[in-house]
Amino acid sequence: MLRHEFRPGRLVAGAAFVLAGVIYAGDAGGLWETPWFAVVPVVVAGLFLAAVTGLVTRAVRGRRAGKPGAPAETGAGAGTETGSGSGSGSGSAGR
Repeated sequence: MLRHEFRPGRLVAGAAFVLAGVIYAGDAGGLWETPWFAVVPVVVAGLFLAAVTGLVTRAVRGRRAGKPGAPAETGAGAGTETGSGSGSGSGSAGR
């Protein structure tokens, strides 16, 4: 059983930041010379690709949510019920 929902956009963003770290680590280790501004395009392109990936993922999952047999949403509000119950809590007693 999965512990959390897979989010490919975050995977792409993480890969871009790891690549930026590898570029700077290679420079720090003396393997190559990297100008300070060389990582900016890598990070910007990685964030752009992550945003596109996230939007595509949301669109695909949004279409599947309407189909029968699709997995249920596992958001923060999943499994909570709303309405007027007959509980003995302190709901609106002080209002």
